[in-house]
Amino acid sequence: MTRTARGKTRRVWLWRWRRNPLRRRTDVVEGWLVLTLWLLALAAGAVAGMVTAHAVEQSLDDRRAQRHPVSAVLSQDAPDTATASTSSGDYAWAKVRWTAADGTPRAGLARVEPGIKAGSVTRIWLDQRGNLATPPVSSAEAELQGVVLGAATAVCASVLVLPLGWVLHNRLDRRRMAQWDTEWARVGPRWGHKTG
Repeated sequence: MTRTARGKTRRVWLWRWRRNPLRRRTDVVEGWLVLTLWLLALAAGAVAGMVTAHAVEQSLDDRRAQRHPVSAVLSQDAPDTATASTSSGDYAWAKVRWTAADGTPRAGLARVEPGIKAGSVTRIWLDQRGNLATPPVSSAEAELQGVVLGAATAVCASVLVLPLGWVLHNRLDRRRMAQWDTEWARVGPRWGHKTG
């Protein structure tokens, strides 16, 4: 028995737009639909990502502008072990006292470096009203957060276009099947006797 050599199948690029006796109008429409959806997904992702990144960075920059550092004195020893860790390092909570902008003495619980002794001077952050606040993120951290959230938003916005493509593709398939049923009803009886 002789074996026939199978040729490698060649991928035909842009087949939906080439002239072909088997090409139907729905194939052309589907080709344009796929192209349009890819472009829409890219555009929606890019716009949503850039808008989100800019908004996050702007929000963090505004928050940084609303906070200012002041010197404070520890009222008690800070614990030797950190209670939490952040991107800016470990910190512990301790009671501090400081003088407000109007000259009144203030006291509160603030984040400080672990192991600092009572009476030591440390830096704390206050908001516009003079209340204790968390330290603002640096401009590099704000940019990184903007990029990460912008990229996540871009992916989500691009993925949200997919259900639209799925719905339109299903409608095209139903229309194509209806056309094939109509043509088969016209051509099928010419093929001879039917069994059954």
